[in-house]
Amino acid sequence: MRMSRRGLVIQARTRWLLVGLALLFSLVLLMYLLECAPQTDSNGSLPGVVGESMGKEYYQALLQEQEEHYQNRATSLKRQIAQLKQELQEMSDKLKSLQEKKSPKVNGMNYQGTKEQTSNDLLEFLHSQIDKAEVSVGAKLPSEYGVIPFESFTSMKVFQLEMGLTRHPEEKPVRKDKRDELVEVIEAGLEVINNPDEEDGQDEDDGVGDRQLYSENDFIEGYYRTERDKGTQYELFYKKMDGMEYRHVTLFRPFGPLMKVKSETVDISRSIINIIVPLAGRTEAFAQFMQNFRDVCIHQDKRVHLTVVYFGQDGLSEVKSILESVARETDFHNYTLVSLNEEFNRGRGLDMGARAWEKGEVLMFFCDVDVYFTAEFLNSCRLNAEPGIKVFYPVVFSLYNPAIVYANQDIPPPVEQQLVHKKDSGFWRDFGFGMTCQYRTDFLTVGGFDLEVKGWGGEDVHLYRKYLHGELMVIRTPVPGLFHLWHEKHCADELTPEQYRMCIQSKAMNEASHSHLGMLVFRDEIEAHLRKQAYRTNSEAVG
Repeated sequence: MRMSRRGLVIQARTRWLLVGLALLFSLVLLMYLLECAPQTDSNGSLPGVVGESMGKEYYQALLQEQEEHYQNRATSLKRQIAQLKQELQEMSDKLKSLQEKKSPKVNGMNYQGTKEQTSNDLLEFLHSQIDKAEVSVGAKLPSEYGVIPFESFTSMKVFQLEMGLTRHPEEKPVRKDKRDELVEVIEAGLEVINNPDEEDGQDEDDGVGDRQLYSENDFIEGYYRTERDKGTQYELFYKKMDGMEYRHVTLFRPFGPLMKVKSETVDISRSIINIIVPLAGRTEAFAQFMQNFRDVCIHQDKRVHLTVVYFGQDGLSEVKSILESVARETDFHNYTLVSLNEEFNRGRGLDMGARAWEKGEVLMFFCDVDVYFTAEFLNSCRLNAEPGIKVFYPVVFSLYNPAIVYANQDIPPPVEQQLVHKKDSGFWRDFGFGMTCQYRTDFLTVGGFDLEVKGWGGEDVHLYRKYLHGELMVIRTPVPGLFHLWHEKHCADELTPEQYRMCIQSKAMNEASHSHLGMLVFRDEIEAHLRKQAYRTNSEAVG
């Protein structure tokens, strides 16, 4: 009698749960029908009346954008419906299992126990994939070529390293499966943030009204990479427009469903960056650098310290004058000028700049005078470096020679207008490791730069390899807010054969795109063809 009452209670609870899930399924279906219904806007301007000047292309682009939005929303709702169907099926299976528990064992083996063991084995395997992947702990790698770089994305664009001859460094995802993947990942991150569990350090008893909810518009940027024998890792960052706190969600797809690794709040409001710039001569480039520094660091970010390590005496007074002028005009005094009366050595300059800081731990950005960065990049720098955990090695977008890129114009446009991600304007400098964000204690712990390296190149690769051989994670990804401006490069005769080869290789790759270099190589052939065409046209006209 006691057993029958217990069975009735279990069946009653299961029926109520099924009814609740069915109602939830109906509600989501109703939302889907309402969302996909065409909307009208009685206040919209009519084509040819107010908006005619905007042109046909504008309306086509607007319609396409709206269509993509509704397609993404419809796909999301379909996915939610499919998940509800799956949950209904799972509940049905559980009901059957409750009934099977009352039945005798078949051949001495409980069928339900075997099924649960299979499910547990699968879950254990998926978690083992996370443990084997480089998600929470760095892996020791033999060289710089062993790193699997991330690719970065926003809600509309992907910034990719592998382009081949047809893809672009910045583009909208063309393949539907890639678009659906990124939409799913962003929504999964929102689900983790808006519905936290005990592991996330938030109280589930808090009401929804007491908790700040995030939406797709709060997604800032993300990174993803795939380890082919384990799965795909996603690092997602969200932020409210008026806040300084970022929400960081790590997801992992172990060739199956997404699995949450962690969810945390990242406060970067008090994170100071010490920007260290080694310099010798090149005062005009430094003046241009300080203009960008004034706009981005002083007026926008306001959480930086600048350390300039200057080699030699020639031009030192001019550099001092530029710094003092900026300090007077902006009331900015968070800078240090270190003077070294010796031959230029980039590694030594950065090492001296790091050791000149006397205020304890600090995040450092090793920078060059030819680098242009945005305020968004500085936040990426803060989000992707963590003391004792990870260092950030962003891939810079290197601009080609503007005299070649804009040869059809009388003069090249201003620098700000050259900052575009196009195949003919520049390339992702994936062979360069000089721009990096790392904490001072991590830099000192690995031993800093190899100061035996003289002149150009090599010192940054040595430091990079030290991190690869250690326990820290190396975050390697292209970032849209970091540019290397073109400048004339001179390869000195004093360089070692290896350094000279690297210098020439860098010089060739920095000059122009494949197509533009081809036009220069075949210039004589093209001009000969044009002369023949002109001669033939004139002959036909005379005849």
